[in-house]
Amino acid sequence: MVRRAVEPGPDRPSMEDSDRPSDEPPRARSSEPPAGSARATTAPEAPSPAGLQIDVIDAAGLPDRSTGWLGDRLAEAAGVLGCSGELRVRLVRDAEMAAAHARYSGVEGTTDVLTFDLTEGGSARGEPVDADALVCVDEAARGAAEAGHGLDRELLLYALHALLHCLGHDDVTEEGFERMHAEEDRILERIGVGRTFAPRGDGGAA
Repeated sequence: MVRRAVEPGPDRPSMEDSDRPSDEPPRARSSEPPAGSARATTAPEAPSPAGLQIDVIDAAGLPDRSTGWLGDRLAEAAGVLGCSGELRVRLVRDAEMAAAHARYSGVEGTTDVLTFDLTEGGSARGEPVDADALVCVDEAARGAAEAGHGLDRELLLYALHALLHCLGHDDVTEEGFERMHAEEDRILERIGVGRTFAPRGDGGAA
């Protein structure tokens, strides 16, 4: 799996250093649920012919095994979705995510994932994906412990969430929240990982 830095633009953080200044805030999307919603606690397809290039940039010090597994499973998920283009995923810790969350979304504190869709909605209309995602390893560790599964699965959930945002899914409303997370679990089951947001039999997000 290729790991590389990309040059920052005016509407995204650098994948090499998310503290690098930019001239204007991006349209960053977080996966935080709408008010009144709560997260549940309790044979792979080949990528499409065009394929989605997945670049995992590890700024959190994870083992190569974990970053490789994340990139491979995310590519399989992209194959199920039939999308092409490029998605750059930077794995960060709480401090870097909190700084980016405040800077690009105007919200204090860390979060799980921030998505920067450089096509400005074009991917949702069928254009190739061109996006950056910041994924917080510390938040994933807390989420994985709460849900009772491994860190790798939680990181994959967050990265897939970013990809679905690029393809037109949103979780601002309660209906959209439930639909988006159901699609995440459908895809994760399809590639053999299993439901990760809502464990089987739980009934989904509240």
